[in-house]
Amino acid sequence: MEARTFDLPRYLSVLPLFTDLSRTELERLALGCQLRRLARGETVFRVGEPCEEFHVTVTGQVKLFAISPAGQEKVIELVGPGNSFAEALMFTGKPYIVNAQALTDTLLLTVKKEAVVGEIERDPRFAMRMLAGISRRLHGLVHDVEAYALHSGMQRVIGYLLRDQIVEDCATGEVVTVSLPVSKATIASRLSLTPEYFSRVLHELEAAGLVRIDKRDVHILDPRSLATYGQ
Repeated sequence: MEARTFDLPRYLSVLPLFTDLSRTELERLALGCQLRRLARGETVFRVGEPCEEFHVTVTGQVKLFAISPAGQEKVIELVGPGNSFAEALMFTGKPYIVNAQALTDTLLLTVKKEAVVGEIERDPRFAMRMLAGISRRLHGLVHDVEAYALHSGMQRVIGYLLRDQIVEDCATGEVVTVSLPVSKATIASRLSLTPEYFSRVLHELEAAGLVRIDKRDVHILDPRSLATYGQ
């Protein structure tokens, strides 16, 4: 996808925050946007830098993470295509409180605060859509904290593998393939697990005949049994 031929208004129109905007409004908002092509490992922003925009991952994968005083990295969130981040912080006037880094070659859309505020002033309903999007993200983070506190490491890994699956709809004998978008170590950090423990759980599930591992592809051989394993 070439940035120079990218139809920004059309892309904005399919994002949940902007679906109700007219073509004219989308074109006006697009003037306050910028496309950035990032190489793997390139920094999006660092803790302490001013936050005057929010971002949408168009293609690729972005890691939000913090560094402990001891130098250990904790992955807060993995942001894939079509998902936004930093929209809540943008309104606080405070600097970034986490770091962001491209995990793969990434096309990133940056939306300037001035452009968003301008649309809110023109149509207060736009503010309600932004609040809805921010609320969904907060709900997801609360769900994660609950999972870390109440679920075992095994349950967290199984929950991650089945996160996009409706288990009840899976036919008997159906094999579901989950491709890990990033390294196992990064996913382990996202789940608050060590890489060694994450790998050990995958091998246990494979030994139990529930999954088959092929590099970054995890073939779920029995989704229904996997969902109840270890309970």
